Amino acid sequence: MKNLTSAIQFITRIPIGRAGSFEPAGMIQYFPVVGLIIGALLAAFDYVAARIWSGHMVAILDGVFLVWITGAFHLDGLGDTADGLYGHRPREKALRIMKDSRIGAMALVTVISALAIKWGAIADLDRHRALLLLIIPAYARGSMLFGFRFLAYGRPDGGTGHAFFEKPLGIGDFWGLLIPLALSFLAGLSGVIVGIVFIIVVAATLSFYKRRMGCITGDMLGAMTEITEAALFAAAAAGGRL
Repeated sequence: MKNLTSAIQFITRIPIGRAGSFEPAGMIQYFPVVGLIIGALLAAFDYVAARIWSGHMVAILDGVFLVWITGAFHLDGLGDTADGLYGHRPREKALRIMKDSRIGAMALVTVISALAIKWGAIADLDRHRALLLLIIPAYARGSMLFGFRFLAYGRPDGGTGHAFFEKPLGIGDFWGLLIPLALSFLAGLSGVIVGIVFIIVVAATLSFYKRRMGCITGDMLGAMTEITEAALFAAAAAGGRL
């Protein structure tokens, strides 16, 4: 329970447990579970909002809810990664840019694009809407486990994610992803498509990171979460039209 509480505190704004709890080695395996909690709250919010506003307004509010409940934690990483990896800068310069707190043009464009894809896709969700809102945030947070497992940390001298790489992940640490995977089959074709797209997006993102940087950072993990979430919402919306 302590590790789950630490994971909730780390990647959400949900008030739980004592402040300052930080258990990096044990919390990683609970990231998909935290995603399920985020998804459950999102689905509940969506249900209430749909009784008040029209579909497009609800979709926008759902996107804002995701930003709020995570404190824009992953979006910040997406913006920093977009600024750092744009162009053909050397690895060390890209790492310095990602550490800069200032936002650049690429960060702004990338963040707006990711939010727009989510809003548009959520507005198109129809069949199995609540179930998809539940499982997609879980898949997205679960994507980070593959970054921890398959890439080295890019800031060995220190950084937000350094403590998470001290102990290598084992196969057993991926158990949390079995929950959204099992639930996907209840969502019919859309759920199957979401599962397939998850594998493709995670593999493609890790491959790009390896070729471009040969490592991963906390910002890049956050970017992978946002990219995966936007892609899965888009895939779910497409699956609902087939």
